[in-house]
Amino acid sequence: MKASVQSVSLFKRHPSEPGGCIIYLAYERRFPTCPLIPMFVASDIVNEFKSEDGAIHVIERRCKLDIDAPRLLKRIAGVDYVYFVQKNSLNRQDRTLHIEAYNETFSNRVIINEHCCYTVHPDNEDWTCFEQSASLDIKSFFGFESTVEKIAMKQYTSNIKKGKEIIEYYLKQMEEEGITFVPRWTIPVMYKLENSTFHIAQPSSPVISVPDTAIKEGQNNKEVLNTSSSPSDPTAGTPDDKLDADYIKRYLGDLTPLQESCLIRLRQWLQETHKGKIPKDEHILRFLRARDFNIDKAREILCQSLTWRKQHQVDYILDTWNPPQVLQDYYAGGWHHHDKDGRPLYVLRLGQMDTKGLVRALGEEALLRYVLSINEEGLRRCEENTKVFGRPISSWTCLVDLEGLNMRHLWRPGVKALLRIIEVVEANYPETLGRLLILRAPRVFPVLWTLVSPFIDDNTRKKFLIYAGNDYQGPGGLLDYIDKEIIPDFLSGECMCEVPEGGLVPKSLYRTAEELENEDIKLLTETIYQSASVFKGAPHEILIQIVDASSVITWDFDVCKGDIVFNIYHSKRAPQPPKKDSLGSHSITSPGGNNIQLIDKVWQLGRDYSMVESPLICREGESVQGSHVTRWPGFYILQWKFHSMPACATTSLPRVDDVLASLQVSSHKCKVMYYTEVLGSEDFRGSMTSLESSHSGFSQLSAATTSSSQSHSSSMISR
Repeated sequence: MKASVQSVSLFKRHPSEPGGCIIYLAYERRFPTCPLIPMFVASDIVNEFKSEDGAIHVIERRCKLDIDAPRLLKRIAGVDYVYFVQKNSLNRQDRTLHIEAYNETFSNRVIINEHCCYTVHPDNEDWTCFEQSASLDIKSFFGFESTVEKIAMKQYTSNIKKGKEIIEYYLKQMEEEGITFVPRWTIPVMYKLENSTFHIAQPSSPVISVPDTAIKEGQNNKEVLNTSSSPSDPTAGTPDDKLDADYIKRYLGDLTPLQESCLIRLRQWLQETHKGKIPKDEHILRFLRARDFNIDKAREILCQSLTWRKQHQVDYILDTWNPPQVLQDYYAGGWHHHDKDGRPLYVLRLGQMDTKGLVRALGEEALLRYVLSINEEGLRRCEENTKVFGRPISSWTCLVDLEGLNMRHLWRPGVKALLRIIEVVEANYPETLGRLLILRAPRVFPVLWTLVSPFIDDNTRKKFLIYAGNDYQGPGGLLDYIDKEIIPDFLSGECMCEVPEGGLVPKSLYRTAEELENEDIKLLTETIYQSASVFKGAPHEILIQIVDASSVITWDFDVCKGDIVFNIYHSKRAPQPPKKDSLGSHSITSPGGNNIQLIDKVWQLGRDYSMVESPLICREGESVQGSHVTRWPGFYILQWKFHSMPACATTSLPRVDDVLASLQVSSHKCKVMYYTEVLGSEDFRGSMTSLESSHSGFSQLSAATTSSSQSHSSSMISR
């Protein structure tokens, strides 16, 4: 059982302090014990080294910790305290502080390694960069491996949050004591004189062994500690990669330099891999905020969301889908003005809604689609309110009235549908809920809350305000968030609310399970894109027959999971009828998910079929569009093949990106979602990035993109 965490932060130092040593002095104040860290009981110096010129200072300590663990676990383990060894290596010339720690207690059962590094930013001495990584490998622990992992990760996460507060606490303490300046280290005069006739090698920090697992398994979690007006940023691509200050203020809100840099980097990555469908900055920013500006995690969920939007045609839902009359009559929710912060206000009278009747009459899919249309309308209203109020409005407020909520609302299929809706909305509309006001919560509400709260993100839960009875009318109630003039009439307000009153859905509108199942499948597969699974040794292949030479084969596909190699082959004779992959362990249950091989194992490349395009390696999350102008009639085979990463030729250690990618491709399985079309050469307009005639489902969240009007005689792939 292994786990790892990595964190990157910035400190703004005292302007008068030119080096990095004042951070070291602040850090050393944590020893021998620190009242701000209750679990840190004591520490003893076991080894210390100082170089003759004073540049290097290494201190090794044995630290005693009182871990916050269940008493039963401590009794089983037979210990009350655990001991760690920590080595701090200060290099005054390089202005770096390296901290290495590992566990001494239970080292044969649990391996914990931590590495921290404080460095002066190379372009701006007003900043100290802080990097921290840790790895946990639990070999065995009396059958409590998962418990130990949870405790360790919880403790480590808490330490990361508290570490920056402690450093800033001691910096402030030193400032109050008048310590705001530490002279930058220079080579002593005696060393200059003794070595004036020959070159002196630059002293370097003692070699610190960074655990391989920390490098291989670490994931970024970028966080800012204080803001600065400095244009320097440790993660910026180039000095010119900056957003206009007026644009940020008008459309994005307050951003630190690091947050701005994360936005630019993620947008640049999308421009390179998702041509034609780049979401607006406001939308990218939502995903970054949802993952605390961890670029890797934000990129992952954003790519998954863009793929999901394309597959289910979510971009067109407001224009092409009309809600059934049952929803319009009995779904007790609707938009109602805005709150005091300018956020669009959505009112939901959940207590008056017959959830059981709606599910029985419509099924889960129709309800989900209706909720998606509500969220799409919310995004549109946020853009409108941003223009109206002249400041960024990126989320909405939801007012939920629970008057009338009872056990009928806890009907299991209804709760199941609600949980699925929450899951989809959380994944694809992060940071869109600015505030949730829950009014008139009855006694049965805690039961419902217990069921749904585990599926709601922690950041989202913090935005919930719950009022029982008429508490919403008192201090801290609705009037703090909504103007009196727009409080709905059913809440004793003065404004007529046009939200439907709900009520029981007539049983005559109920539909059988078979009817609902057929309708659900129809809604799920209502897309021009197909899904396929690719396994190691089992590629997915499709056959395209070309009658007229100079026809154009176009494609548009997304790599949803894993890395694949895309190939195009030509054969004069038709392959055998396709056979589905018979691997039992790789059975596909999702609609449209399949795996088909067309190229017979006895076929030989160059004799039975030929390659007409160079292989293209496509990484997870990439979107690929392209076309091929056929030279001959016959049979063309488009192939998506599992990509096995080759061993590195220059070093025995794999690259971090490769290790992370290999960990993501579990069970040697990849997924792609694709669409292909054959066009007559006279019908193909634009370049390979255009694909206007192939009805590519590009996201309407995208900013406008341009395409070349040139024609191409050979294929080209845009990524």
